[in-house]
Amino acid sequence: MLLFLYRILINIVFIISPFIVLIRLFKNKEDLFRFKEKYCLFSKKKNGSKLIWFHGASVGELLSVIPLIEKLEKNKKISQILVTSSTLSSSKVFKKFKFKKTIHQFFPIDTNFLSNSFLNYWKPSLAIFIDSEIWPNMLLNLKKNSVPSVLLNARITNKSFKRWKFFKNFSKEIFQCFTKAIPSNKETIRYLNFLGLKKIRFIGNLKFSQNNSSKLIIPGKVKKFFSNKISWCASSTHETEELYCIKSHISLKKKYKNFVTIIIPRHTNRCEDLIETFKKNKLTVHCHSWSQDISKNTDIYLVDTYGETNLFFNLSKVVFVGGSLIKHGGQNPLEPVRFGCRVIHGPHIENFKEIYKLLKNLKISNKVLSETTLTKNVKKLIKNKSGSRLVIKKIRNLGVKILSFTLKEVNKDLS
Repeated sequence: MLLFLYRILINIVFIISPFIVLIRLFKNKEDLFRFKEKYCLFSKKKNGSKLIWFHGASVGELLSVIPLIEKLEKNKKISQILVTSSTLSSSKVFKKFKFKKTIHQFFPIDTNFLSNSFLNYWKPSLAIFIDSEIWPNMLLNLKKNSVPSVLLNARITNKSFKRWKFFKNFSKEIFQCFTKAIPSNKETIRYLNFLGLKKIRFIGNLKFSQNNSSKLIIPGKVKKFFSNKISWCASSTHETEELYCIKSHISLKKKYKNFVTIIIPRHTNRCEDLIETFKKNKLTVHCHSWSQDISKNTDIYLVDTYGETNLFFNLSKVVFVGGSLIKHGGQNPLEPVRFGCRVIHGPHIENFKEIYKLLKNLKISNKVLSETTLTKNVKKLIKNKSGSRLVIKKIRNLGVKILSFTLKEVNKDLS
């Protein structure tokens, strides 16, 4: 009954989707030339017989499997690797990686017809869904076609579990489509057991294995500008969190005349509104994409491009990780930690509880509740210039171990 209702609802979404896509095109949230992939009108072709398919919602999910894809690219038995996602930002980030046999397409709308069309076109040998990507029609059709499917780095929050639990029979029908789950934390194991998933292999959070293998090339004008500046970085910020950063900046500017705040919003489509907000607060702003020279009086350095966060973690060793001062659940703090940064976060970190617990034990994370405590912590950490090489080494070693075990598990499903 619930599956029938779901299929009615998703078909309604399909019918009105052209209007939704049109609005999103005007807002620069869709690719003008590639949005048709969401209707199974693909821009790439299948190459060879053995194709592995990875699907993740957006940037974070995609980046978490990049080290795994790099390993799988060396496997001669694999003809092609397909990566799908749903957002424009993730497709832009993917372009920065120079893969030989890995391609990107947008995930189709999850109607029964389109999911079947997708599988008939790509004919994957293995399907890997990342994090919490659960699409009923696609999963049921994978099972019907006897394609093994893995829920990789699985993460189910208490909030989402309560929703699945409410539709217990339907949820079990969908989750039992997975051949195997590799959860990212121990909390998820309990939820997956309840939802009837029989084969569960706990290895650890794959996001520990993301590496800094790509060489950081800092543009000359950026390097010159920051060479004599005191700075901190607010990364993956969500709406209203920038207001905390503005107040902190104004306060800290009184102490440090050459002070700069780097802001990397979670969604770059908000940049125009942010520029107006900064100007209203009489702050000079420079966008990373701008070609002109950076004014010496710049207060806010706004990163309005994708895939360059590491560059700024390398420049500034004090990082506030967003999505945590609002009720969003937090963003992944591991990326700045891998660059030896000290992390500041708000109280809402439900999405990464176990990671933050580790960082707290290692004494490299600081919780703040207000603009006052944010300012106080930034000031304290700017003064503390001690490195954290041992922490970087510990996290790197843990990441190598998790990646190695994950690769073994994936290879089992390929044989």
